[in-house]
Amino acid sequence: MRGRRSALLPALLAALALSGCSLSDDEPTGGEADPGAAVDGQTITGTRTVERTKVDVVEDIGKDGAFDPQAIYEKLSPGVVTIISTFGEKRLPGGGEGGLGSGFVLDGEGYVATNAHVVLGDAPRFTRAKNVYVEFADGNRVPAKIVGTDLNADVGLLKVDPEGLTLTPLRLGASHDLRVGAPVAAIGSPFGEQQSLSIGVISALDRDIESLTQFRIGDAIQTDAAINRGNSGGPLLDARGRVLGINSQIKSSSGGGEGVGFAVPVDTVRRSLSQLRENGRAKYGFLGVSASPLYPQLARRLGLPVERGALVGSVEKGSPADKAGLSAGKGKIEFQGERDIPRGGDVIVAVDGRRVTQTLDLPDLIGQKGPGQKVRLEVVRGKERRTVEVKLAPRPSTPPPAG
Repeated sequence: MRGRRSALLPALLAALALSGCSLSDDEPTGGEADPGAAVDGQTITGTRTVERTKVDVVEDIGKDGAFDPQAIYEKLSPGVVTIISTFGEKRLPGGGEGGLGSGFVLDGEGYVATNAHVVLGDAPRFTRAKNVYVEFADGNRVPAKIVGTDLNADVGLLKVDPEGLTLTPLRLGASHDLRVGAPVAAIGSPFGEQQSLSIGVISALDRDIESLTQFRIGDAIQTDAAINRGNSGGPLLDARGRVLGINSQIKSSSGGGEGVGFAVPVDTVRRSLSQLRENGRAKYGFLGVSASPLYPQLARRLGLPVERGALVGSVEKGSPADKAGLSAGKGKIEFQGERDIPRGGDVIVAVDGRRVTQTLDLPDLIGQKGPGQKVRLEVVRGKERRTVEVKLAPRPSTPPPAG
């Protein structure tokens, strides 16, 4: 549920992992790893002393408010890694199929964040890579285990044996207080060119981008920092060197970077990594409605007493929304070039007391909940307002037919 999308320019929204690389390393490593201790859901930067492991903790970048790309690169690029995935039985040149992406170190225990699509095969099966390797800035290349992948957020968590390595953990920032125009830096391996830096600004917020499940990822960050294939899984950093998001997709009419890149927001990444480290998988709640934004002019046309909210367009049969009695109404109207706008149905105006707005919409609010959680929906139908309690179901692999 977002604003109307322009169709003025044909564009390709592409994931950024390179494919088709051939390598000659050995051990198969793409299997499960023990999730390990539960991660701190707020920081995911805690470390512990590991024998023969050196952990470099970086602080004090950009505290004076200055954006210093050189300092960011010098201090943090050692924490950005190249991730090599192979899927075929053979791993010699001309033999196996593979992909190449980026990632970054989370802590001194050897946990590494990336995009899920960097270590997964193609839809619809999304087979895990048979071999995953992590290559560090100092040239060390080590095998990695896949702890878990979150298809809904396109986040993957890997684990390497930290012994003998020098690890530079990156700090997770926050994505809810960002401003358009703020400077950012991206570090990764575009086209396999490792340890590449590009800079730019946040060019837009509150974007929707594709996930691996057809449910969309909300609140994505748009940037004009040059990101290309191979940047997938690398960090988008603010002036203080904090991770704002995971670089994930580009929008392009040619297949190359054209200054419109997208990062999965770090607030989403943090939630996903916490669950992956604890359980090896991430779970999301499901309400079972499709909805579109309500705005003041449309509200007046429909005669509604509220100007903002989620206008319910359909309700999936048997879903939590259906069981709670939510309705899409019977009639349809055309307004300002849009057809089949529902009339007479429900408008969801708040979830657990948080208002549904243009930037904080219904999918964002429900996406923060887990299956089995109960939520209070404030619902307007006609002139009446009521509160409905709904117990969310597990999110299915695909959205309901109506959207």
